[in-house]
Amino acid sequence: MARPDKAAKVSELAEAFSNSEAAVLTEYRGLTVAQLKELRRSLGENATYAVAKNTLTAIAAKEAGIEGLDETLTGPTAIAFVTGDIAAATKGLRDFAKANPSLAIKGGVLEGNFLDAQAVLKLADLESREVLLAKMAGAMQANLSKAAYMLAASLTKGARVFGALQEAAQANPALIGGAGSAPAAEATDETPAADAAPEAAEAAE
Repeated sequence: MARPDKAAKVSELAEAFSNSEAAVLTEYRGLTVAQLKELRRSLGENATYAVAKNTLTAIAAKEAGIEGLDETLTGPTAIAFVTGDIAAATKGLRDFAKANPSLAIKGGVLEGNFLDAQAVLKLADLESREVLLAKMAGAMQANLSKAAYMLAASLTKGARVFGALQEAAQANPALIGGAGSAPAAEATDETPAADAAPEAAEAAE
């Protein structure tokens, strides 16, 4: 490969390392062209799968600030650059490797840190993004339902307390300062002027 082509390939790989959610290094020795196509299909839209020279991959990884890949860069190497759901992509690689032993997972990179093969396989055991989002939505819905129930219970309790207070006030107005019903007018010793007029007329006769 000519030097300009090597530089372009290194730049492409370094950019892929930097822009990917994760990267998984594999050895594909013994896989046919048809099997490689099947592997790419199994990754779907979650990852791209590209064959890369070890020397160029090592340089690109260092340019991207990644250390620790040197020991894995032996034999023919192809890299799955995961751009979407990490769990889904690693599950696809793991399942394909089980069905096709010629594919070997050598290691990977997550958030700029090197992972060995066992750590990469553990990523495949994680729940998918869709499952996590569904669980999060379910938890949020449960919390909202709980909050609504507590609010309704508080309002019901408040209404009951207010009703009991109103009934008690009607029975004993003194409980809330005489509210509830107006007291009856008390009789006085003074005689209204309208009632005194007939009495004055009788006296005059």
